[in-house]
Amino acid sequence: GSGRSIDIDITGPDLDRLVGLGGRVFGQVSQAVPGAQARPIPSLDLGNPEVRILPDRVRAADLGLSAREIGAAVNALMDGALVDGYQFEGEEIDLVLRGEEDWFRTQDIAALPIYTPRGQLVPLSAVARVEVTTGPEQINHIERDRAITVRVIPPETVPLETALDALRTEIVQPLVDSGDLAPPYQIQLSGSADDLRRTRQALQWNFLLALVITYLLMAALFESFLYPFVIMLSVPPALAGGILGLEIVNRTLTYQPLDILTMLGFVILIGVVVNNAILIVHQTLNILREAPETSLGEAIHDAVFSRVRPIFMSTITSALGMLPLVVFPGAGSELYRGLGSVVIGGLLLSTLFTLFLVPTFLSLAMDLRAWVGRGRA
Repeated sequence: GSGRSIDIDITGPDLDRLVGLGGRVFGQVSQAVPGAQARPIPSLDLGNPEVRILPDRVRAADLGLSAREIGAAVNALMDGALVDGYQFEGEEIDLVLRGEEDWFRTQDIAALPIYTPRGQLVPLSAVARVEVTTGPEQINHIERDRAITVRVIPPETVPLETALDALRTEIVQPLVDSGDLAPPYQIQLSGSADDLRRTRQALQWNFLLALVITYLLMAALFESFLYPFVIMLSVPPALAGGILGLEIVNRTLTYQPLDILTMLGFVILIGVVVNNAILIVHQTLNILREAPETSLGEAIHDAVFSRVRPIFMSTITSALGMLPLVVFPGAGSELYRGLGSVVIGGLLLSTLFTLFLVPTFLSLAMDLRAWVGRGRA
């Protein structure tokens, strides 16, 4: 379920307060999104034993030592410090600086010998304070701020956007309104939620771009801006059919979320469903061109009558050809089931509406064009 995760990132300077805020958020996740899985990263437990070495900057300065030099000396004596490396037969070998003795006991850390730049040998306790305390397993940072992350994985039946809105309204906003989340403490929703927002913004512009390209291409082919507009009226029924097809799959077969491939199905529909409307409009114009004495109503009637058979043939073959993507189970079937259901549903519903909407609006558009022409004359 990590592909559907929502990360609630809590950032701020004080780690104890971050842990407190993380605990509140963690406890409210099950109420905001029932059935969701929640996991804090890192753990909210501050009970791991650790040794903190706090340099005494005044004493260290008197001996010519800096906090960085004290840390490097302790690192070399306790764990070994990487100082360089060399190549041997194509492999990198590390050169590690270690102390002569192993310091494993906590009470011996204060007696670590530290050499000063002046050649003096002093114990670590002379330039730093050693504290045995507890702390977290790790400290994460987001943009240089300490962070606690609560990762939420909603149930499969809950859309990611619905869970995102629930977390924002029931958890994040109350913390902001109560003043518990005042600067410099912040909460951000990231993970798949942030990817969803960016993907949706990109796809909505791609959808509009596909509409514009299709319209301009047909305008260039028909040498008119009116007929492509009539043809584009077949797109809204296709969108409704795509949503209906996805809902039928959810109710009859299995749960299918509105993922990226399913969203791409709506973009594909734009280039598919206009074909039937193109056949009707193009055949009507051909009849009027070849037989100018034919009335507009008769031309549209003859065009629909002559093109309804190939329209149904192409629609049925396309729908049946994509039907295995929807109904057949198997490895990877969940990737294309949504795409197939959207294309099949949009194609079928758009075909039915095209036979009624396109002839009607074509008649109205051509009557309007004739009326405008008479007005100009």
